[in-house]
Amino acid sequence: MADGQAIRAGSLQQPVNLIEIAGRSKTKAKAAKAGETSFKQMFSEEMAHDRNVTFSRHAQERLYSRGLELSEKNLDDLAGAIDRAQTKGSKETLVLTDDAAFVVAPQNRTVVTVFDRENLRDGVVTSIDSAVIL
Repeated sequence: MADGQAIRAGSLQQPVNLIEIAGRSKTKAKAAKAGETSFKQMFSEEMAHDRNVTFSRHAQERLYSRGLELSEKNLDDLAGAIDRAQTKGSKETLVLTDDAAFVVAPQNRTVVTVFDRENLRDGVVTSIDSAVIL
């Protein structure tokens, strides 16, 4: 994360919204009907695809409801953490960052859920077999 700032798309200066990736099939269907795809949608999909990281519907909803944005560096770090967990044979991994915690399934590179720091302090994370601290 470059000085805590979210990724910006060119001169538009709008944060990349990874939650849009969740509704790929819905968005693609709408875009097909409209005959066009927005730059923002294409850029978000490419970012996640390049890193081969998928966000479950639940994780996307948590990102949105908790107001969390992922920078390009955050996404790179998350992908690296997933790589490390995969090499160790992990099934459910907690990835801790400065701003958030992610529960991921490394075998299919899917983020299952997301916690911001405030929600993480109040809860207990269960059903994990490993943790990666970034």
